[in-house]
Formats: sequence, C-alpha cells, structure tokens
Amino acid sequence: MLDHVTIGITDIERSKAFYDQALRALAISRLYAEGTQAAGYGIRPKAFFWISMRGAPQTGAHIAFTAGDRATVDRFYEDAIKAGGRDNGPPGIRPHYHAHYYGAFILDPDGHNIEAVCHTPQD
Repeated sequence: MLDHVTIGITDIERSKAFYDQALRALAISRLYAEGTQAAGYGIRPKAFFWISMRGAPQTGAHIAFTAGDRATVDRFYEDAIKAGGRDNGPPGIRPHYHAHYYGAFILDPDGHNIEAVCHTPQD
C-alpha cells in the first residue's frame, strides 16, 4: 500500500504555484511546507504527495491522482494548463487500459507526468 510519494523539483515557488492550482479540482491542497525545501499536498489531515528541492532536474515520474468523475478530470487538465503545465495527453478514454479509463496527462514544470484519472463509466 502506498502511503506517500515525493518528486524532485528545481524551483519550489514555481512548483507550489503550479500544484496549488493544478490539484484544486481534485480537492487536493497544500497542507505543509518545510521552509524553502519541500511542500506536502493532500486531503486533511494527510499529505500524500510531496515536492522537494533537488540540485538537478529529475524527470520520468508518473503520478496519477484519482478523480471522482470525468468533469473533474477535465477541470484538472484545464487548471494545470493555466498553471503552466504542458499537454501530455488531453482528457479522454484510454481503452487500451480498460473500457472506462478516462484520463488526462500534464507535464509539470520539471517534466513529471501528472495524471488525473476516473475509472467509472459516464453517467
């Protein structure tokens, strides 16, 4: 069972601004900050997604957040793009995963692949 995950970032202020906006639709907010080195995001009282300063960019991470419905996936994508994320796959069905897999993919400011996914059928 996964308790939390941390990804390396190169600019804490830029990343906090990005994630503050990008995760809002998923009801995930910044709960903790460790000075100018790290910040923890989650749903009170638990931070399960952390960003932490690193000396060099680290890319290749893929983090998927569960969304309650497809409209939330759409809002995540829109908010993340507005926050400076880059498209890595717009909202849509990914039938190669399963028939109801509805996801959207964004590259964050450090190149991490951040996804919101809904696994339930459209109402």
